[in-house]
Amino acid sequence: MRHAIRLAVDIGGTFTDIVLDTPNGRLTSKLLTTPRAPEEAVINGTAAVLARAGLTVATIDVFVHGTTLATNAIIERRGARTALIATDGFRDSLEIADEGRFDQYDVFIERPKVLIPRHLRFTVPERVDVHGAVCLALDVQAVRGVAKRIREAKVEAVAVVLMHGYANPAHERAIAAILREDCPGVSISLGCEVAPEAREYERTSTVAANAYVQPLMAGYLTRLDAAFKAKGSKVPIHLITSGGSLASLDTAIRFPVRLVESGPAGGAILVAHLAAEREETLIFSFDMGGTTAKICLIDNGRPLKSRSFEVDRSARFMKGSGLPVRIPVIEMVEIGAGGGSIASVDALSRILVGPRSAGSEPGPACYGRGGQDPTVTDADVILGRIDPANFAGGTITLDAGRSAHALADRIGRALNVEALEAAFGVAEIVDETMANAARVHAVERGVDITSRTLIAFGGAAPLHACRLAEKLGITRIIVPPDAGVGSAVGFLMAPAAYEIIRSRHMRLDRFDAAIASSVLAEMASEAQALAKSAAGGKPLEATRHANMRYLGQGHEIAVALPDRPLANSDAASLREAFEAEYRRLFARHIPNATIEIMSWSVLVTTVAPAPAILAAAARSGVAKAAGKRRLYDNAAKRWSDASVYARSELRPGMSFDGPAVVVEDGTSTIVTATFQAAVDHGGALVLTAMQAKT
Repeated sequence: MRHAIRLAVDIGGTFTDIVLDTPNGRLTSKLLTTPRAPEEAVINGTAAVLARAGLTVATIDVFVHGTTLATNAIIERRGARTALIATDGFRDSLEIADEGRFDQYDVFIERPKVLIPRHLRFTVPERVDVHGAVCLALDVQAVRGVAKRIREAKVEAVAVVLMHGYANPAHERAIAAILREDCPGVSISLGCEVAPEAREYERTSTVAANAYVQPLMAGYLTRLDAAFKAKGSKVPIHLITSGGSLASLDTAIRFPVRLVESGPAGGAILVAHLAAEREETLIFSFDMGGTTAKICLIDNGRPLKSRSFEVDRSARFMKGSGLPVRIPVIEMVEIGAGGGSIASVDALSRILVGPRSAGSEPGPACYGRGGQDPTVTDADVILGRIDPANFAGGTITLDAGRSAHALADRIGRALNVEALEAAFGVAEIVDETMANAARVHAVERGVDITSRTLIAFGGAAPLHACRLAEKLGITRIIVPPDAGVGSAVGFLMAPAAYEIIRSRHMRLDRFDAAIASSVLAEMASEAQALAKSAAGGKPLEATRHANMRYLGQGHEIAVALPDRPLANSDAASLREAFEAEYRRLFARHIPNATIEIMSWSVLVTTVAPAPAILAAAARSGVAKAAGKRRLYDNAAKRWSDASVYARSELRPGMSFDGPAVVVEDGTSTIVTATFQAAVDHGGALVLTAMQAKT
């Protein structure tokens, strides 16, 4: 059977990563993102790797794509001119939110700016109750009046979110039909399709975000698809979703809000695969790129997942300070701490790093593209972590002089220190920021971070992994092959899948198996259709859950459902399963308390075979260094002579001690003096703290 030629593309805020998997091995490319026309970097990068492989676009068998464009559009408020149609009396749901305060004692608290201004939020008379019964019929003439105002306001997208539209979508669908007739060309997002769940604010926020980015993403994806077809592509483009699965192009255009964390999701898939190959059970995933750093905990080969996410948090680490979206997502902490994160000094003479990023335009000062602010990349250049002549495989030449000037001018002058001390301060602050985020996340999850293996990938993570591990007390680090484009590599491992979550309230003491089975069957049919388009003929399987809680609680627990039609007698086993999971999470349960089901979920997915377990690599001696480099040791606060190794020359079983630098096209791995490195049978670098060696 012919080895499929597979292409993966990951667009980040700073770099666009390309991975081409061929019968002769994997080719990679990392180039600057082109924000004004993101498809340009994709097309140019793909052409470059295909030329190196002696292939054409027509030979590609699989094309998987992930992007942060939707997230960045929300953060930078570059989306479409969007309107909202709500039920009479609920015009201001987006601004009222849930009335919570993410910082109880901040009298100057500022909530995130809403995506839809008040003058573009409209209401119509109608009402449906929580069970879907129509209390007030939809006023069609009022809808046509609103459609006229939307047309006059030159609106590009409309979010339609009615009270309890998830229970009965008839009114939302009727409004959509009128809008298509009266406002041709306007994108329409319906609550009953995008987020058919209870919780008015979260549902409205999710649908508003979907509508806000839909024209932008539809335009980009359509242009990209047309460009590749014009060059001879014969395969569909599949998009990676925030939950770590593949979706078809049409599904991505329809539900772009599901792409908000698509890039980081690919990284989590990669790490889960690496962990399974090496039988590692407790993982701390560390992905640091040009714009952000992402931290994720992975247990037993499975990333932790969530049903909600916040975009554009105004306060770092503070839940409730961002715009909530209700989508299936791999749970991770995202920090504005990437290679392009800008460093500054505040009024208290403290060095601050991020969340602002220099991005790809103008980029860090050393790029020589007009950037004047010092960044983490500039600090890494001064500290010897990056070779200016071989950055990104030599495709980008860096100017160390510009880095030194920016650090001395913007940091050193304020603190009365030289460029080296300024660079040291910037690196220490960004590493401590990431370490603190990891500690907080671990405490929230009740886990011991020191017992975990750190897997580092992304263009900047291998540069900072050892220092981060030193701060956290982690003694084992794995840096996989092609770590600099790790998320794109992970895209090629993602299953085709689609998950639907739908609210249908039901008390367990009044369990109606017929209604529950009907709801689940309808959801399974819809999810099957959406997953099938990306499955490529592979068999699909469904898993089902009920999201349950004690009556009146604020959050639910997912309980697995049997793979068969439900019976009324299942109420007893559902109670047992819920109480067992409740005890696991909270060490006790509440006997005889009333339990309610708030929503149901169905995940339809292809099933990937488990990766083969890697054999232990036989020791084959000490690796031979290709040269030496001056490297600043932040822990010891002094320069050291580090051995330089070309990753392409390292073979399984080879080992060497730090301080060392391992160079490859997409990144460099810094091995500090406290670590020893070895190459395992899968080509990964395994770094072990000296005191932890056996």
